[in-house]
Amino acid sequence: MLKQALVLAALMLPGAFANAHEYSVGDLHIAHPWSLALPPNAPNVAAYFVVHNNGTSDDRLLSVDTPISNDAQLHEHSMTAAGAMKMQQVPSVVVPAGKDVTFAPSAYHVMIMQPKDRSLLTDGKRFPLTLHFEKAGDITVQVAVQQQPPAEQPGTQHAH
Repeated sequence: MLKQALVLAALMLPGAFANAHEYSVGDLHIAHPWSLALPPNAPNVAAYFVVHNNGTSDDRLLSVDTPISNDAQLHEHSMTAAGAMKMQQVPSVVVPAGKDVTFAPSAYHVMIMQPKDRSLLTDGKRFPLTLHFEKAGDITVQVAVQQQPPAEQPGTQHAH
């Protein structure tokens, strides 16, 4: 019985790694970069992920780029004084020491403007996105394009 359980576990292990979608650079850990499939008439698409800073000092995401667009921007949603949500570009995003920053719908996100090859933005595809951090340096992640948000999608609150 134990032998069968070990064989089953060994057979399932590659599948677990195939679904693993996490990256590390310096003290930073980036979990599950994803994007929704691009609707036919949408001019832009957003990418999301979670950054955890395992270090003792803050880092800063300075910029992003991707070969699928000439223009990728850091954005945030914020509440106006009138109570309406507003999306705006930000120059950088602080990743506090020992904390998470969640890039999610209605929070920080990466806007990929006017993608060059829309076929890369269909369900099941992946595309590269390079994150440029002030201290940790650059890391290129593979963004999974999905039809629906992931089931484990974290809340949309900024983690400051």
